[in-house]
Amino acid sequence: MQWKEFEEEKPAEKRGNTFDAIYDVVRQIPRGNVATYGQIAGLVGNRRLSRVVGYALHVNPDPAHIPCHRVVNRFGEVSSAFAFGGENRQVALLEAEGVEFKDGRVDMERFQWKKFRF
Repeated sequence: MQWKEFEEEKPAEKRGNTFDAIYDVVRQIPRGNVATYGQIAGLVGNRRLSRVVGYALHVNPDPAHIPCHRVVNRFGEVSSAFAFGGENRQVALLEAEGVEFKDGRVDMERFQWKKFRF
């Protein structure tokens, strides 16, 4: 009940939208780095939202400014359902930014974005 009361008292413009929060974080991933779905979810405030991150990126309204190709799974694998040209396109975009792959996966030790908290 307290949560509901809090939500009702909080102005709508302050609540924001989960997808917008996800897009804001993804915009911050530096060129030549990647982040994981779980990492983005954690930065948004709830590590359990990793699947929501994936869905938000699949319906990315502005791929030119929201670099969803920089998000990979926790193993460094690209998405087989990359919405903007398939996994080969995602690999090409990352390689063009200098990201290197080992055995078909991003070398996470070298290229994972080191941000885990705001």
